[in-house]
Amino acid sequence: MSFEPIWPLFTLAERLNCLTSTEFKGECVCLFIIQVLHDQEVLGSFCGQNNSTDHPDKESILSPGNRLTLIFQTSDSTPELQQHTGFSATYKAIDIDECSKPDPGDGSYPLCSQICINTPGSYTCTCHSGYKLHLDQHTCLCKHRKRLTVCILYGPKMSLTALLEMTIYFIVYKYNISLFYYSGPFPGVLATNSSTVRLDYHTDNEGLSHGWSLDYSTYSEEVKCPFPGNVAKGRVTPTLTEYFYRDYIHVTCKRGYRLIMDGQKIRWFSAMCQSDGQWQLPLPECQLIDCEEPKPLLNGGLTFLSGVKNQYGSVVQYHCNEPFYFFPGGGNVSFTCKADGKWRSNHNDATLTCIPVCGKPRKLIPTYQRTVGGSEGPDNTIPWHVLLYINGQIGGGMVIADRWILTAAHILTHDGNLVSKDDVQISMGLIDVHTLLGSHAYAASIHIHPEYNNPNGLDYNNDIALIKLQDAITFNSSIMPICLPAEGATYVTDMIGLVSGFTIRDTDNYRILTDNIKYVHLLVVEQETCSTSVNELRKTKDLPSLTNNMFCAGVPDGGKDSCHGDRGSPLSVRDGGRFWAAGIVSWGVDCRHRGTYGIYTRVANYLDWINKTMQEK
Repeated sequence: MSFEPIWPLFTLAERLNCLTSTEFKGECVCLFIIQVLHDQEVLGSFCGQNNSTDHPDKESILSPGNRLTLIFQTSDSTPELQQHTGFSATYKAIDIDECSKPDPGDGSYPLCSQICINTPGSYTCTCHSGYKLHLDQHTCLCKHRKRLTVCILYGPKMSLTALLEMTIYFIVYKYNISLFYYSGPFPGVLATNSSTVRLDYHTDNEGLSHGWSLDYSTYSEEVKCPFPGNVAKGRVTPTLTEYFYRDYIHVTCKRGYRLIMDGQKIRWFSAMCQSDGQWQLPLPECQLIDCEEPKPLLNGGLTFLSGVKNQYGSVVQYHCNEPFYFFPGGGNVSFTCKADGKWRSNHNDATLTCIPVCGKPRKLIPTYQRTVGGSEGPDNTIPWHVLLYINGQIGGGMVIADRWILTAAHILTHDGNLVSKDDVQISMGLIDVHTLLGSHAYAASIHIHPEYNNPNGLDYNNDIALIKLQDAITFNSSIMPICLPAEGATYVTDMIGLVSGFTIRDTDNYRILTDNIKYVHLLVVEQETCSTSVNELRKTKDLPSLTNNMFCAGVPDGGKDSCHGDRGSPLSVRDGGRFWAAGIVSWGVDCRHRGTYGIYTRVANYLDWINKTMQEK
């Protein structure tokens, strides 16, 4: 008795890879137990145990198609009862990439005329943009009439050679001459003698078309430009033995020189070899960098230390007009003409600003001396004093900056109203009153302290004001600013102050205008002593109150020099070789008598307001 089962194997893949194994026991005559077939072709026959000579072991059987047939034969005619173990087999599907197959070259054409996409067990054809797939699912057809332009942008005398192979009607335009070709004979090589050609391709949906192909190559009768030459103090790059059409050259200058073209500065230069064999531009020049004239320094000057004037590498040194101005860092400041055409300092933080020297007159008044009626001030000893002439009244002030005068508020008001700036005449720099009144500066604006309020003449608190000048002052030995008080300045009892002015009081307490500036040394009075004096006088007279914004100065035994000074004039104190503005003449009561004093505005209390006003106004 025999048994012959048949197993067909089928997959979507093109091939089957089948591996078989059998296992039998006994020593029977071996029949053809297993057969593997593709169609009617036997791919393999196997029997026996694992160690038999014809056992397939791990060898694979590769099927040429996607179908295999397995025949298993067995028989029970054995000399003794045996247990048959049967067989086992494994298989897997193997995909074949049809798209990778080469063109057969037999005229049958590739599977797809344009794009082939492999899929498991098959392939799909698709087309480029502008084409559509033919009904045969292999050929791509042009959707529209197509025009092809080939343009070679290389030179003026270019040639395009074309080898054209085409199977359908097309037209080649050449210099308005039409050449027609239809399925051969092919045109061969066409010398166009031009850098551009146009091809028109016409087709329709009839028939089977494989399009056309075009090969082109170019050649040039190369255009050369002459050697560009050299540039003094410069460099022409690149350095070549020959320069051809569309070659570029560049020119750079040595350090300290700059490019000049037609008398104008240029940042860079390049030129191209043109189609006519000439350079696009002539070469520029390299000229030594000129930093132009150094900026002038207000209240200072400059000196050339080295180099040719204003040229690269030149060094200039700035200085302030001493002893009336100085640089903040001290010393002088040097600038060098650099390669960028700018004057630059060796110190990045260097500033070209001359600061006025304050409180250091060229001459000093002798130390404290008691002179009844005051003394005549020598030239250049009180260079900050200012004479104010306001609506026929004499007042005083002091220079604190090149456009600012510090004075008392009460001399710039009348019946509680601010006087016009046009009514203020400002004279300074001379000690002779007649000369001073003959020439004066003009006020640009007047600034009264915002908290000054004295409509009835009984409130001199905050009696301080600033006058801004129309034009800046140039300081010299005759005109110099006085220093403002230092932060936290103290008023020490018996500190000597210098009061100056152009008026004194006579024996009847009337003010008399003097021919020359007068001065007197007074002592700062202890504040409690001053307050006691004022309060005693207020018992019998209607007088202003003494505030912490005021202080007293005078001499213990009285005398008319205790009332010396114009209203608004300075009381200056010398400390560390400099004079600073301690007070402003404000008011006083019967200061000819013992125990009475002049009252002064305490300038140190108003530093913030003074600085803010000068910065903002």
